[in-house]
Amino acid sequence: MCGRYALTVKPEGLEEALAVIDAGDFPPRYNIAPTQPIIVVTAADRTDPRSNTPPRRTALVRWGFLPGWVKDPNDFPLLLNARAETAIEKASFRAAMRHRRVLVPASGFYEWRRHPKESGLPSQAYWIRPKSGGIVAFGGLMETWASADGSEMDTGAILTTRANAAMAFIHDRMPVIIRPEDFSRWLDCKTQEPRDVADLMVPADDDLFDFVPVSDAVNKVANTTPDIQTPVSVTESAHASTKPGRNKPAPAGPPDDGDGPQLSLF
Repeated sequence: MCGRYALTVKPEGLEEALAVIDAGDFPPRYNIAPTQPIIVVTAADRTDPRSNTPPRRTALVRWGFLPGWVKDPNDFPLLLNARAETAIEKASFRAAMRHRRVLVPASGFYEWRRHPKESGLPSQAYWIRPKSGGIVAFGGLMETWASADGSEMDTGAILTTRANAAMAFIHDRMPVIIRPEDFSRWLDCKTQEPRDVADLMVPADDDLFDFVPVSDAVNKVANTTPDIQTPVSVTESAHASTKPGRNKPAPAGPPDDGDGPQLSLF
């Protein structure tokens, strides 16, 4: 799964890495959580063949996918992730897989290693970042949901696949990572059908990421400062957030996915 991630690159860094037209201005975000707005990259229409402008644009969507046929969002589960193995056929994602594939830029993501209950050990948070620095692009899906009163909301989900060998000790799933050389093919929904890009929805290379143990401060969505990415030893991490001057303790285990002080669509 992917339930928390970060995007701390400057706008110009995003423009360069993903070849987008004017990414606008946005702050670094160290603890992006469900229901918050996230930046996605879409293919842009190039009506002038003489234009030298990049063929991609950014959009802001709510992280929490809503299929167009949903009548009441309150009666529908929050779809943060879409399983790559079933997204092509699943009713919730089938149309978006065909028509609205996007890239979700990230500086890295967080995942929790959960120990067996009988061990008595708390869950351990990891900050998972590319070894080479910079950003990666998750495979994502976008859908515009319209309410009965005519108002619209753009929503999105991150595709996940089975974990690679390096990731498996933490979790059995990981985000789909689209390589730069495959950006155009992934975003091309006009000529590339879902079955044509199925080969891109596979585990990332084993040597792509570093796995950095961090404190349980990341569990709480209100903690948004850079120090949540500070490395800790595994034996210290369960107590790191109680040190003087740090964030208040956060409970070990699954992250708190409630609304926090970062950007909110509601």
